[in-house]
Amino acid sequence: MSADEGGLDEADAEPPGGPFVQSLARGLSVIASFGATRPVMTLTEVAEATGLSRATARRFLHTLADLGYVRSDGREFALTARVLELGYSYLAGLGLPEIAQPHLERLSHELGESSSASVLDGDDIVYVARVPTRRIMAVTITLGTRFPAAITSMGRVLLAALSDRDLAAHAAVHTAPRLTPDTITRPDDLMAEIGRVRAQGYSLVDQELESGLRSVAVPVSRRGAVVAAVNVSTSVSTSVERLRDEFVPALRVTAAAITADLDLALGL
Repeated sequence: MSADEGGLDEADAEPPGGPFVQSLARGLSVIASFGATRPVMTLTEVAEATGLSRATARRFLHTLADLGYVRSDGREFALTARVLELGYSYLAGLGLPEIAQPHLERLSHELGESSSASVLDGDDIVYVARVPTRRIMAVTITLGTRFPAAITSMGRVLLAALSDRDLAAHAAVHTAPRLTPDTITRPDDLMAEIGRVRAQGYSLVDQELESGLRSVAVPVSRRGAVVAAVNVSTSVSTSVERLRDEFVPALRVTAAAITADLDLALGL
């Protein structure tokens, strides 16, 4: 039986012993291969996105479909809402989404703009709370949406909170993608920008993630350590001066309120 007919090829075999479960890692890679730019994929596309053989990708997709995490019309595959269960335990344990949401709602009402909260996960930020007001980005942002930390206002706030050693290690292995002509991609320039973020306590990103989009972010602390960031996104019709003079103070008030509620929830 050939590998593509459902048999195990050599690369599919589990390594003997050890704590690492390769099949679990591969199954998670299949789930992670779907996203805002690839919500629906064929078997071939999933195999290419994960680096798995078609036979291996097929087995994982059909297993995930049987478990209710994937749906298929026979040719194309897509995630179902059940995948949200995989992250719910983490989010519920963190407490941040529920605590941040009412504060973000007040902030959005005050400024008339979308606001969000995110955490750092490797070289990405992951959205954990959000209040959209109007569509200003080409990509729809939902809970769980990921963006490269290096080119986002929330990401730079979170990177600025890293130790010098961790930040240098991050910069050494992660390169920022050039998404617009204004995107900062050179490691030295990025390090200099993060230095400014540390000094001023906020990050303002002007058309680096998407042309026509500006955003500003501040950190959120928990027990004295930065655990998240909150931001406000707007269009270029909002001046940089207004972002600094009006949005930053409002964000700091919101971050302080979230921090107070987080500390209260922890009994501090």
